[in-house]
Amino acid sequence: MAAGDDPAELRAADRQAMTVVELCDEYLAKAKVGQVLTRQGKPKRASTLATDTGRIERHIKPLLGHRTVKDLRSGDIVLFRDDVIAGKTAANVKTKLRGRAIVKGGAGTAARTLGLLGGIMSYAVERGYRPDNPAGGVVRPAGERRKVRLSIEQYRALGLGLEAADARGEPWQAVQSIRLLALTGCRRGEVETLRWTEVDAANSCLRLGNTKTGASVRPVGAAALALLKAGHNHSPYVFPSPRDNSKPFGGLPNAWDRIVKGDRLAGLTAHGLRHAFASTADDLDYSHPTIGALLGHTSRGTTGGYIHKADAALLAAADRTSQAIWRAMTGKVDEVVVPLRAAP
Repeated sequence: MAAGDDPAELRAADRQAMTVVELCDEYLAKAKVGQVLTRQGKPKRASTLATDTGRIERHIKPLLGHRTVKDLRSGDIVLFRDDVIAGKTAANVKTKLRGRAIVKGGAGTAARTLGLLGGIMSYAVERGYRPDNPAGGVVRPAGERRKVRLSIEQYRALGLGLEAADARGEPWQAVQSIRLLALTGCRRGEVETLRWTEVDAANSCLRLGNTKTGASVRPVGAAALALLKAGHNHSPYVFPSPRDNSKPFGGLPNAWDRIVKGDRLAGLTAHGLRHAFASTADDLDYSHPTIGALLGHTSRGTTGGYIHKADAALLAAADRTSQAIWRAMTGKVDEVVVPLRAAP
């Protein structure tokens, strides 16, 4: 100040010179200590932060990292979106000793990364780094929505694959995890980290404490409950690590590739079983709000009342859907009294 400098102006100049790389690093640092909140007003989960970090490092920084935050315009965001769609950031990245990340472009990647970039720019506005959000009016691409349906024959192929895996000594945690995914429509992470304290057998539901959308009550059918009761153990986790039963089983991704194979199941993923569960419920003529409640979707409409309590109608829907899938997987097609599709 004695030399004629204004510290406030210097700080403002520093903010104006901030690059997108610096902004992203600050955003992640604040998010890791719970200072960046989701739409539900909660800190971001560790898994979400890991995904955000990947999108920042592999798409946002390579394309926009050198730019100053104050100079970004909506046209720059549009160009960013188009470059991600075109695959300009596609790469095969070595992540660890034996790990690789296959980075792809496309409309879906562009839409999700653009959503994150918009959130980062909103953070910049809140912190006073710029007056507006340049991503605010940029249209996100719709992406390609996958709608997975498994026929009776495909469910049977899955069942046979699981039976063969059992016979050759695959980890029981992997085999039963896949069965539970098929019978409940849960997300992979919800099953992998499922705790016994979250299993409410008396009320035929799972009371999940930390899902993608927060706490969630999931009604489950008799077939899924029977599977859970048969596997009760002394670990806090339903599917514990074979080396340390105080930790959850982490080998499902590798086991999946060994167990779920064959032409009929080509391309099927764990999330695909969630879609297939929804499609089976749709075949049974259940409404979209009911299917959304079975899957744990949150909304301000009809399904809102299901978040805390699963009523008798919803439990019946879960039971009927899981029974249809179980019978198809075990080959008891004569007992399937629902219009599951035959193979094309």
